[in-house]
Amino acid sequence: MGEIKLSTEGIRYIALFEKLTGATVKDCIIDDGRIIYVIKAGDMGAAIGKKGDHINRMKKTVDKQIDLVEYSDEPVAFVKNAFSPVSVRSVNITSRNNKRLAYVEVSNKDKGLAIGRNGKNIEKVKLVAKRHHDIDDVILQ
Repeated sequence: MGEIKLSTEGIRYIALFEKLTGATVKDCIIDDGRIIYVIKAGDMGAAIGKKGDHINRMKKTVDKQIDLVEYSDEPVAFVKNAFSPVSVRSVNITSRNNKRLAYVEVSNKDKGLAIGRNGKNIEKVKLVAKRHHDIDDVILQ
């Protein structure tokens, strides 16, 4: 795992999120009008809250889009979690030319959702995979 550096703003967002939800945050990435939280494994329910209460209150408070990724020490599970709610068929992590690549297979009907509008979803996955598991690129199949 690469070293994670948090900005002061990121630390504030983590403190606010943990206070509002009771979930433990491992990382916070502020990216172009949205906040990506990496949540401790097992804390996703607390982060979302009953009927989405916690996550919706957080969205109203910060007035930004919020994405959640459940952390896993296992890179394959982490990449699958990062694509949620898209159903991932398989993840194959290989090394080529000194780069770690994750080949991700999703069904054809889920490809659009996996990529997201203007590539936002796939960019989120690439960002957190690089930051937490030194995966240089994520390739959809």
